[in-house]
Amino acid sequence: MMNVGTAGQRLREAARLVTRPSGSPRRPGRLSQVGDAVLALILTAAAVEYAIDKANGRGPDAHGVMAAVPPAGTHSAITLVTVAVVASAALAWRRRFPLAVLWIVMGATAFAPQDLPKLTFYACVIAVYSAAAYSRYRVLTLATLPVAFVLVGTSASAASLTVSNDYVPLLILVPLAMTANGLRTWKLRADEGRARLAALEREQAEALRRAVEHERARIARELHDVVTHNVSVMVIQAGAARKIMATDTGQAGEALLAVESGGRAALTELRHVMGLLTMDADGPGLAPQPGLDHLETLVGRVRDSGLPVELTVIGQARPVPPGVELAAYRVVQEALTNTVKHASGATAEVTVEYAPDHLRVEITDTGGTPGTAAATGNGRGLLGLRERLGVYGGTLHTGRRFGGGYRVRALIPVEAA
Repeated sequence: MMNVGTAGQRLREAARLVTRPSGSPRRPGRLSQVGDAVLALILTAAAVEYAIDKANGRGPDAHGVMAAVPPAGTHSAITLVTVAVVASAALAWRRRFPLAVLWIVMGATAFAPQDLPKLTFYACVIAVYSAAAYSRYRVLTLATLPVAFVLVGTSASAASLTVSNDYVPLLILVPLAMTANGLRTWKLRADEGRARLAALEREQAEALRRAVEHERARIARELHDVVTHNVSVMVIQAGAARKIMATDTGQAGEALLAVESGGRAALTELRHVMGLLTMDADGPGLAPQPGLDHLETLVGRVRDSGLPVELTVIGQARPVPPGVELAAYRVVQEALTNTVKHASGATAEVTVEYAPDHLRVEITDTGGTPGTAAATGNGRGLLGLRERLGVYGGTLHTGRRFGGGYRVRALIPVEAA
């Protein structure tokens, strides 16, 4: 026994398929909708007139002259008019529901008398064209078209299709107009496609420009961090060596060794930055960027320049993303460089705290007098640090301490271990 619920569900699915818009995803424009409505109205009027004439025994003869013709079998005028209206009026929705319209016209054609092919012939031709041109359900459309061809062929072979001379110009002009409209529509769509392609190219060029600017800013930050710190330390050490060269050659020699060490460190980091610019997939591997495990070396170089620095680590050290490590290292490097340049005679303290959900890096100094390299600063260092930390959602707080000196504090969110 057939399941009533399943049958009802299938009927509902079929109804949804028929009533679902099957045309172009883009809704037809108002001008297209008006044109389809006018076409359907004109064809409906002509088909109704033809149906009434046939029902009353009137119609054109072979020369297009109105004359008496045999009435259309036993079909009443109401039946013929209904078939004509259903087949022709449905064309008003031929772009939005092309497949459903074709099925409606085919049903009307099957119900129409075979000796009156013109009752639905033109509507069927337009419906077939619309389904082939606009339907998104290509497989179902291709399966329906042969049925429509057979149906129209059978209906047309039962009687001769005569066309009145009054309609010959119309049959010539309408295809020409439709062809011209199709060419215009194709040109408009091609222009729209070119405009979209040009807009896409402009967007890609803008994205490339922003990427280049971002990369230039990143490289500028790296060069600033590398050069400023090492050169500042070298300048201070060279100045100290110059002052004590005549009185204490031993300490002068140690200062010059510190200058040499700073220069080597600067060259190493510069090679790394330049390696990023010329990196080749087949080239040798590059040394890793400095991280938190390099802070001891950094603090040692600063101590050698004459600035007492203490390093304190709070919490259990744990791995953090390399980018976060590099950002924290650059914060310490920039803060100590500024202390060396702007607070001669001060002492500094570096604190690294591994909190459950963030990494805190704080550098404080006790204040001092500006050194000879203080005038070379341009403020780009702290700005670059804020941009670097912003990539990882971190924040940078700087300012003078209440008891004197300066504080730089960075907070970088990290996932709990």
